[in-house]
Amino acid sequence: MVEELVVAGVSVVFAGLAYTMAAARVVKQYERGVVLRLGKLRSEVRSPGFTMVVPFVDRLRKVNMQIVTLPIPAQEGITRDNVTVRVDAVVYFRVVDAANAIIQVEDYRFAVSQMAQTSLRSIIGKSDLDDLLSNREKLNQGLELMIDSPAIGWGVQIDRVEIKDVSLPETMKRSMARQAEADRERRARIINADAELQASKKLAQAAEVMSEQPAALQLRLLQTVVAVAAEKNSTLVLPFPVELLRFLERAQSGQPPVVAQPQPDSESEPEPDSESERTPGAPPALERQPGTEPE
Repeated sequence: MVEELVVAGVSVVFAGLAYTMAAARVVKQYERGVVLRLGKLRSEVRSPGFTMVVPFVDRLRKVNMQIVTLPIPAQEGITRDNVTVRVDAVVYFRVVDAANAIIQVEDYRFAVSQMAQTSLRSIIGKSDLDDLLSNREKLNQGLELMIDSPAIGWGVQIDRVEIKDVSLPETMKRSMARQAEADRERRARIINADAELQASKKLAQAAEVMSEQPAALQLRLLQTVVAVAAEKNSTLVLPFPVELLRFLERAQSGQPPVVAQPQPDSESEPEPDSESERTPGAPPALERQPGTEPE
């Protein structure tokens, strides 16, 4: 009798252990547990930690709540300005409602992937090539909105969408390279022309200063000779200007430099300098002989 009780107790203990092992579940910190009892959803979502279910009656589905990085395969399409491109992107999303992610959609990862591909092709057809290349932030926002609208009903939230790369045909790349080169050349010519204009103004001002002081021109010539002679790799033939000789001659004799006198006005009457230009009827001027006194 005692042996039968011991055997029964051991059987009960083993049965309890087997039941506990079959019913025990562990939900990780980044997961949530959705319980289906006889195929019906239980309203309570199991939180992280140790939990129990009814063996052979309940079924526990674990849902990952981490942010998922889903690459979108490259999609080929024609832009609004009739350019064929291949665009690939990446989607960052996470599950916010574990029950809807299990009940509302069969496979939420596959559903988000397909929705992202169709949305990307739609964005390509609605955008110009310049927008795909330079205005990606706006396109990312539009693509995120297109994917997030149906994903809300699946218990999925789209965190971010990024366009990774835009592949262009080789002919289009060459055309864009020629366009960029022509634009750079145009800007270079404008800069050179502007520099020539500024240099011409400065040279005109320098010419005005040198015209007031002729010696400045000679000093500038000597500075040019010094700059050329510093190279030591060329033969310098220096013409000796006649103006420099005249300047040195005046400086040696102590005479002031000749200053150009202003030309008389053509409207003013010239002074008579000969007998032919004297007023008719006027007596001729008497010339004084040396050693004689005027009468």
